[in-house]
Amino acid sequence: MLKGIHDLLDEADAVVHFNGSSFDIPILNKEFVLHGFTPPAPYKQIDLLQVARKQFRFTSNKLDYIANRFDLGQKHDTTFELWVDCMNKDPKAWKKMEAYNRNDVLLLERVYDKFKPWIKNHANIGLYSTESLVCPNCGSKDYRKRGFAYTSVAKYQRYQCGGCGNWFKGGKSLAPRVGEKFVNI
Repeated sequence: MLKGIHDLLDEADAVVHFNGSSFDIPILNKEFVLHGFTPPAPYKQIDLLQVARKQFRFTSNKLDYIANRFDLGQKHDTTFELWVDCMNKDPKAWKKMEAYNRNDVLLLERVYDKFKPWIKNHANIGLYSTESLVCPNCGSKDYRKRGFAYTSVAKYQRYQCGGCGNWFKGGKSLAPRVGEKFVNI
């Protein structure tokens, strides 16, 4: 099982999780090093708990609470006994644990879709597109010009995605060449 997880992480460009940066990934890394694995290839981590804490002020930052607020479903109940039964290799307990985990993944995906335009460190989905310009968060070609983005040295066309709502800027600087005047369009 550990090799399978390592192989998946080794292939991943980005991993979406909930509290994975503080819990799941360090535990996996501990198991990797204890079992003689080298680190998997680098990947970007998108921790939805960190997004919830930085971008919003929910009453609770638990996945179950957030999913319920969006009416996306709720977590399945587990008990300590279920975990003990799984450790004792009870097939019924493992079936229940599998259902619990599958539901967690579905809730995570749904919350991810809601949070996507708010995620600041999102992997650039546009890198996987053959189109010249798509939303970097969701890959949509449905976007519209919405003013300009300025840096200390350049001006860029700014866009807002009609698919997820994310704001992004074009890749070409609109700054004038040496000797040209800077004209707002």
